[in-house]
Amino acid sequence: MPVAPSWLPAVARAAPNSRPSHLLARENRLLKADDFRSTMKHGRKIASVHLVTYIHRDSSQSDIRVGFVVAKSVGGAVARNLVKRRLRAIARELLKTEPSAKGFSIVVRALEGAASATFEELKSEFLSAASAALKKAVA
Repeated sequence: MPVAPSWLPAVARAAPNSRPSHLLARENRLLKADDFRSTMKHGRKIASVHLVTYIHRDSSQSDIRVGFVVAKSVGGAVARNLVKRRLRAIARELLKTEPSAKGFSIVVRALEGAASATFEELKSEFLSAASAALKKAVA
């Protein structure tokens, strides 16, 4: 006997309606290629061992927006997805710790060694770069 009903309407009712909590909200994501290009071209560039962070003040936006660039040079699909999941988790933490810094676009580009870096290494690099740039821009 099956554990859950296999009838499609019953399955749909049993599934949660809410969006998974691990996603960044749409208003906090960079979605268009032009937004990525503009941020990388006009933004402040802060390089570290595993990441290059670009931060640009975007007065047309009311929220912090974050985008990630993880190229194939980082590794295979599994490694790239691991890096993206880690960066999204760090970005969610940044959004909680910097609620007053509105109107910024941030692009984080992962470098080759990012897949072998620990979560704590990526977190310290990303948060220190973002915090330093946001403090300079807000001040």
